[in-house]
Amino acid sequence: MDTALRQPVMTRAQFFQWAQAQDAPYEFDGLQPVAMTGENLRHNVLHFNIHTALRQRLKGTGCRPLGADADAGVATIGDSVRYPDALVTCTPITGDEYLTPNVVVVFEVISPTSGRTDRIVKVREYAAVPSILRYVIVESASIGLTVLERQTGDQKWTVTTLMADDTLPLPEIGIQIPIAELYEGVDFPTPETSS
Repeated sequence: MDTALRQPVMTRAQFFQWAQAQDAPYEFDGLQPVAMTGENLRHNVLHFNIHTALRQRLKGTGCRPLGADADAGVATIGDSVRYPDALVTCTPITGDEYLTPNVVVVFEVISPTSGRTDRIVKVREYAAVPSILRYVIVESASIGLTVLERQTGDQKWTVTTLMADDTLPLPEIGIQIPIAELYEGVDFPTPETSS
């Protein structure tokens, strides 16, 4: 049975040029642009808290937090380009690049529509980037993190789950963050009680 292979709609370079003219954010799956999902207020608060925690702790260390709002792209498998909610690089950047060099840590805040991509597709893509040592998946429907840590010398991850009373260790960049701090000011709907 013959299966037609999907042909790229554009190259990575064409995507960067095209994306600059768009009003909405897109990622590039290596073949075509993919619209990024809209964020709700809870997602925005989590995004802000992650950046604040990273910025406060990394000031003066030579490492820098960036994220989707800064158009900090990560080259993954093939020509794919992802824009995580937050990332950390400890490599100097000029500001002229479209791709962030030597990303060490990546954060993705899960939304109802991005769960499959963030938990399956991006796990494989980020594992293919040797510099990424830790991938942190932040839940937005409840308090909890899934932390994937690279095993030395390969693309396999060790997976840990963290809850409200835990602390997120980030030894790659010499810091740790209490989970409660990441969720500060985040309100979750209370479950309806049945009578």
